[in-house]
Amino acid sequence: MKNAWGSVVILILLAACQGKPGWEIVLSGKVGFPQAGEISIKELRQDNTGASDTIKLKGDYSYAKKLRLTEPGYYQVNFFNRQIVTLILDKSNVELNVDGNNPNGFVEVKGSPDQNLIVKVQQVLGNLQNSPQMSELEMEFAQASAQQNQVRIEELQLEYQQLMDRGFQQVADILGEEPPSLGLLNLLQQNVLDRDKFLDLYVTTAEKFKKEWPGSRHAKDFIEMVEKMKITAVGQVAPEINLPNTEGVLTTLSSLRGKYVLIDFWAKWCGPCRRENPNVVKAYHKFKDKGFEVFGVSLDRTREEWLQAIAEDGLEWTQVSDLKYFESQAAHDYNISAIPFSILIDPQGKIIAKNLRGPALEKKLEEVLSGI
Repeated sequence: MKNAWGSVVILILLAACQGKPGWEIVLSGKVGFPQAGEISIKELRQDNTGASDTIKLKGDYSYAKKLRLTEPGYYQVNFFNRQIVTLILDKSNVELNVDGNNPNGFVEVKGSPDQNLIVKVQQVLGNLQNSPQMSELEMEFAQASAQQNQVRIEELQLEYQQLMDRGFQQVADILGEEPPSLGLLNLLQQNVLDRDKFLDLYVTTAEKFKKEWPGSRHAKDFIEMVEKMKITAVGQVAPEINLPNTEGVLTTLSSLRGKYVLIDFWAKWCGPCRRENPNVVKAYHKFKDKGFEVFGVSLDRTREEWLQAIAEDGLEWTQVSDLKYFESQAAHDYNISAIPFSILIDPQGKIIAKNLRGPALEKKLEEVLSGI
């Protein structure tokens, strides 16, 4: 019995020594132009349950606040309701120096690996945009546009995309070497990279977070996002769509098997969709006799608006909709958050390309239908 009580005492002492879970960091810095009021800090959570606290400013306009964290997080520091800064806090002490008076004033963050990663990626893309090659392309594009030289315009668009692709690949190489962090998640979730072109990076990063951040709510959201991305990845069979057509008859995507099909998500209210419709109409009439079909999925809210846009834009192909806006079952199944959005599938229903715009759609159709 004595030994048992001794074990209990030891466990209690160990728990007392360990204290609260998590770790402590220090957020410090200086304020250039302090104002009346207070400095506050709040953890940003989607459910708005993040803890908040105040920060005391010293006589020399400096501050230092000890914070206890249980996981990496996004924080908002409010300086006198005049300047608000959002930053990522993890296991490093961070120095945050600000103007304090101007909403768009001076901000300097030191000691944050997350911030350093974000800045590094921004610099890569910024250097690319400001490069001599990009400036030359812009000048030539302006000249070709003034001369209405469509052939040269398309050549320059291709050169521009190739140049950008090299920059994006450089970013992907950087991110692929990074350990799990909120900075890494932030960059990938903010669409710095094309999710379709760099799906492999997203998948390997998700696996990395599964292994190293198994209990993180931030990692969970990212992993769920990647799982949805995989559903409509190139090479996958496109999910079935079964919605009413303009006559109210349930019509399935699979009824068009045996043809190359463009699944086109659009709506009357979507300006970019309406501007793209003439390109789809042109491609449809050019290739419809060679095994090409379009399956339009409208995210409109009313039947009247849907039918009006079909008539105005001359959309002669199969059209379906449940008139539920982004709550449409098809929008949910395809993880649609914005339109226009399109997917090209082969005769077996496999996805072979996504979001082909303008000449790119005709070019792809010429490629796949050349032998027909």
